[in-house]
Amino acid sequence: MKNKTFKLISCFLLTLSSTGLLSGCIGSNVATSKVLQFNLEVVENKYARGGVNVLLTPVYALTVAVDLLVFNTIEFWAGESPLNGEKHIFDSTNSPVYQVDQKVLIPERTFTSINNEQTNKQVYSVQATLINKNTVDYNIVYNNGDVAVLRGDKSGEEITFYLDGKLVTHASINDLQAYLNP
Repeated sequence: MKNKTFKLISCFLLTLSSTGLLSGCIGSNVATSKVLQFNLEVVENKYARGGVNVLLTPVYALTVAVDLLVFNTIEFWAGESPLNGEKHIFDSTNSPVYQVDQKVLIPERTFTSINNEQTNKQVYSVQATLINKNTVDYNIVYNNGDVAVLRGDKSGEEITFYLDGKLVTHASINDLQAYLNP
């Protein structure tokens, strides 16, 4: 009897765990995202966020498991998230944080690629600060609490963009206007 019960429970657990694997188990992870959002908004100080993060570790573990086994599976098969109604990630168009549009990035201009770690981040907020009549800093906060500064320096009819002091691209004012008004 014990052997039969053990086999039944084993089969049930194997079926349950493979459900996530067979459905791709990838999704928007809405429950975990909501906990992360709470963590980012509860306090401003990054050290306090770290403390809150440690306190929320069991909650993160639970929401990751629930997202993986329940919500992402439903999202995969239904085509949309049961929590926020958004389309499944595989059904949506990819819109990276740093999109290089050929209208702006002219091939003969200089470009330093941005590493993969940064492109996997989602922008949480952006605040523009006018430094002088030719310089604007965009203070970027990512969903994981990291920060970056995108600086635009105007020199004549050209604007040079830097991300955390590293050259990103050059664009003329005409290039940017053509991009905004196709």
